Amino acid sequence: MRNLFCKKGILIWIALLASSFSIAQSASPSTTDRQPPTANRQLNSNRQPLSDSALLDLVQKQTFKYFWDFAHPVSGLARERSNTTPAYGNEVITTGGSGFGFMTIIVATQRHWISRDTAVRHLLKSVIFLSKANSYHGIFPHWLNGATGTTIPFSRKDDGGDVVETAYLFEGLLCARQYFNQQTPLENELRGRINLLWREAEWSWHQRDQGNAFYWHWSPNNGWAMNLEIRGWNESLIAYVLGASSPSYPISENIYHKCWAVGNHFINGREYYGVKLPLGPANGGPLFFSHYSFMGLNPHGLKDKYADYWEQNYSHTMINYKYCVANPNHFKGYGENCWGLTASDTYDGYNAQSPDNDFGTITPSAALSAFPYTPENSMKALKHFYYDLGDKIWGEYGFVDAFNESKNWYAHSYIAIDEGPIVPMIENYRSGLLWNLFMSCEEVQQGLQKLGFQRPLNK
Repeated sequence: MRNLFCKKGILIWIALLASSFSIAQSASPSTTDRQPPTANRQLNSNRQPLSDSALLDLVQKQTFKYFWDFAHPVSGLARERSNTTPAYGNEVITTGGSGFGFMTIIVATQRHWISRDTAVRHLLKSVIFLSKANSYHGIFPHWLNGATGTTIPFSRKDDGGDVVETAYLFEGLLCARQYFNQQTPLENELRGRINLLWREAEWSWHQRDQGNAFYWHWSPNNGWAMNLEIRGWNESLIAYVLGASSPSYPISENIYHKCWAVGNHFINGREYYGVKLPLGPANGGPLFFSHYSFMGLNPHGLKDKYADYWEQNYSHTMINYKYCVANPNHFKGYGENCWGLTASDTYDGYNAQSPDNDFGTITPSAALSAFPYTPENSMKALKHFYYDLGDKIWGEYGFVDAFNESKNWYAHSYIAIDEGPIVPMIENYRSGLLWNLFMSCEEVQQGLQKLGFQRPLNK
């Protein structure tokens, strides 16, 4: 089975109820690595002790290289992954992962790893490319050809607009619009082009059933055949927020309550490992649920009638951590310094790891992207990953996608949607930069109010 279930929470849970899955894109002997990870690891075989701040700098800067050095040369957008298989060509770029990459480039600019002018020129190239690329009622597909801008189907029928991936893209674009706010010709052009894409995105096109359902996909070839409503709790909250925030084609406020908030895995309220979980499936599910929407959305003080979203994300993370410490399946390596279950490559393909779907694979992105919620636990994991396991998992673009010590398996791959949250979420822990930018968008504030959210006045 292909990674149709890659980061699509609803589909993941349907699949996991039936069986575990693997895909053709697995890190198999047929995989061709563009950068040999073994050689890269040797560059760092003698690691000197660093201060916590210096170690965070190093991890952020090294991970940034995935979205800068390894960006597609024509579009400047993020490649889907660092390796190729028969299902992945060299030209595949990810729209959602590119949104994460835009946020990473903002961090790199703020920390002076690249100049502001260089960053603007790069982003402007990408935005001009997007303005000419395939979209469907202004909604972008999951994958594009990075050289031509044509759609690369994500699956047989998923060959059109993907409103969730588009939301991740705009999460990054709006942060860029807010950050590059100087009155220069290039920054003015960048903001203007972002605003044009933003105004043209028809979020309401994906609203169906008399305004009571929000659909993930639409295709000019297959219509609504994917037939997937966006129901919570999963990684898709940002699609509702941006849909409600749209200045031109907003979704209705009723759809949030009639579709998102009535999913089978929405209200929880039970305790796991002594931690009460407001929303989501048993034991919380994979950790990307608490990362993707909240790279821009600041969960501090963010509440609605269903949950306090800081409590939700903290609880979800702590359950994942405590599960790994308890290690009921006795996997090698698990403990207070080695934790983090989310979707990633694994030894037999690709899977959405969680406490209820655990085969011994740890994904560094899970613990590192949780820095805002559990900084002490995340720092312990970071030090273990870097100092103790670095010869096996540290490379050209930071930490490889995942590892499984029980199977003596260490990924040779980097994936944009796993590398992507690391830099912004560590930065949100350190400075709140992306949170402050995204929440400063007037449209976002209006959209949150429209959906019934409460948030601090200064956030």
